[in-house]
Amino acid sequence: MRKFVRWSLLLALVATSAWADVKLPAVFGSHMVLQRDREIAVWGTAAADEAVSVTLGDGAAVTAKTGADGRWSVKLPARRAGGPMQLKVKGNNEVALDDVLVGDVWLCSGQSNMEMRVASCLNAAADIAAATDDQIRSIEAVKAPLGYSGTDIRGDWKVCSPQTAGSFTACGYFMARTLRKELGVPIGLINSSWGGTRIEPWCTPESFSLLPELADIAARVQAADPKNPAYQAKLTAYIKALTDWTEAARTAMAAGKPIAPAPAFPAELQSLASGDQPQQQPTTLYHGMVEGLVPFGLKGAIWYQGESNHGEGKLYTAKTEALVRGWRTVFQNPDMPFYWVQIAPFNYGAEPPQVMAEFWEAQAAALKLPNTGMVVTNDISEYNDIHPRNKQEVGRRFALLALKGAYGRKDVVADGPVFKSMALEGDKIRLRFDNVGGGLVSRDDKPLTWFQVIGEETDFEDATAVIDGDSVLVSCPKVPKPLAVTYAWSKMAEPNLANKEGLPARPFRAGEVPKRDYLALRVAEAKDYQLALDLDLANLGANLVYDVDNRAKITGKFDRIGYFLELTAQGKPTQYVWVSMDAFTDSLAKIGVPTAASGAVFQTKVANANIISNAEGIAGGTALGTCNIEFWPHNYGPANKAAIPNADAGVWDFGDEYMDPIEGYGSMQVGNYGAKQTVFAINNWRAGTGADLGIGNSNLDPKPGMQRTRDWTFAGNAGSYTAKRLRVLVRLAK
Repeated sequence: MRKFVRWSLLLALVATSAWADVKLPAVFGSHMVLQRDREIAVWGTAAADEAVSVTLGDGAAVTAKTGADGRWSVKLPARRAGGPMQLKVKGNNEVALDDVLVGDVWLCSGQSNMEMRVASCLNAAADIAAATDDQIRSIEAVKAPLGYSGTDIRGDWKVCSPQTAGSFTACGYFMARTLRKELGVPIGLINSSWGGTRIEPWCTPESFSLLPELADIAARVQAADPKNPAYQAKLTAYIKALTDWTEAARTAMAAGKPIAPAPAFPAELQSLASGDQPQQQPTTLYHGMVEGLVPFGLKGAIWYQGESNHGEGKLYTAKTEALVRGWRTVFQNPDMPFYWVQIAPFNYGAEPPQVMAEFWEAQAAALKLPNTGMVVTNDISEYNDIHPRNKQEVGRRFALLALKGAYGRKDVVADGPVFKSMALEGDKIRLRFDNVGGGLVSRDDKPLTWFQVIGEETDFEDATAVIDGDSVLVSCPKVPKPLAVTYAWSKMAEPNLANKEGLPARPFRAGEVPKRDYLALRVAEAKDYQLALDLDLANLGANLVYDVDNRAKITGKFDRIGYFLELTAQGKPTQYVWVSMDAFTDSLAKIGVPTAASGAVFQTKVANANIISNAEGIAGGTALGTCNIEFWPHNYGPANKAAIPNADAGVWDFGDEYMDPIEGYGSMQVGNYGAKQTVFAINNWRAGTGADLGIGNSNLDPKPGMQRTRDWTFAGNAGSYTAKRLRVLVRLAK
């Protein structure tokens, strides 16, 4: 018994000693860099009611006492850049951190382009071999999504050397390398990044409530917050329901009676970090990879993210504002410099080219926030690689923004040309810019590229652009009266306008794009017709709703039906086709997109077709007797069961066979079998942006394992058009 007591007392003593140990968050470690010229926050845990003292170098000790929760914090006086020195923290035990420097600390965050390491960049071997500056230090936060407040990160500080630099964040390292040359002070990098992540996981919980555009995210975050009274009330109600069920279940079991299933846990109360992709949920990476740093002193933050949000346009402006304002608040640094990268051009497949341009515009719009800046990368991109390898230049440009903004170097040119104004000068547009630096140049000494203009009765056309002092004159013979202009307005754009300092111009659009009605301008016959249906094909989907439906207003019989399809791809002229024909039905319900609800199923030749089109190769003509339609909501195959002349029984074209199921792929095609052509095709409309659209025979290469088609079947290309519209008209019988 005495032996048992002795062991119990020993275990209790060990346990008490372990609990009493002074502990620091992982961001405090040997070889770290502390932020200069501001109070230095140091914090940690120890036993309750324990006195803790903190000393940095030869400075005086600063003391604190823990509360009941064992937490303590102090603020050391601001220090000028210097070191190395030792940080000592003493309570019931002592923690000593060696080789501590004081300089500038930058938080580096985002997705894979920030996570990308020096070892993966251009000329990596040479840069790693030259990485001998031990005044650059880095700590990398271990990936850890959390659905609740995080008390710490995991990671260790590393001193820059050829043995360690290859694993540093490339953007951060190359920024630090430039800053070291310019400032001569130690630079610390905190790398908290995760490839493929969206912006929402990095935001603070409170930040979503700052902007009305993000109210839905704010509500979701609040609903899952255990501290929220609404959460607690709903959980209390659930516990009561579960308790009632348990009692009922026991009673039923004793009586040998069945019982209903237990009530399900409310989905909205689930942790945001639950599920298969916790790193993509709002706040989870802030909690797991940033919150544990608060309130560590920072000089500023750099951010390289957006690829995973690039399809949401101007909403990203609000999300960027939420991120910046949220971090500035928690780090108690309301003017903290914050710089980001305007993501590089990249091939996002069938996505419309302007989607990326609109995202670039949203990124630039967030610069309304003070003390922010943006690195433009359209001159150092790799169109088929989402991870451009020239991170040396990205880091240098980050450093330029910091030198000018965070460090007040007024002589530094940190930005490329930024559009300021436009003026119409006859058949030309004059564009003026800010940030011209030493002057406007073509970075490759070739004619300027990626300028386009549009006029009243024209499409966007490639323009000739000539530098004229601090302005650019653009013109195009095809556009005698230009009204609007774009520059680099495409995911494919790798343009060449820059300033003499080598910094590229931002993409932009300016002017008023005119509204044009090609049907009225190009199709005289249409003036005798009435508009029955008008559909923006961006709204294709399972629940098809027309933008205009005048069928209830049309009275009397009609003897002809006309279809006008317009398709516009970014940077290319609008293609249109008009095809009218003798009425193939007397039902207005069956003239539109042939859904199952419409009851339209037609595979028939049509008489007296008129075709007008500006699409290359389309065989036009009047009163043609060689056209047919294939309108049905069914699946279909290539077999030419209807014996349409010139159709190929082994290829999807203007002569196919409809098949079950009725709610299948779906076809709305007009063919001109005399010319061996598809006139137009709208297929698989339930797929939305994955629908098939085309004028003329398909010119697309077949997908792997698929046959080439002539009628756009399997193209899945609707999303590649910036504008797409179908109008259906009828001519009343005289």
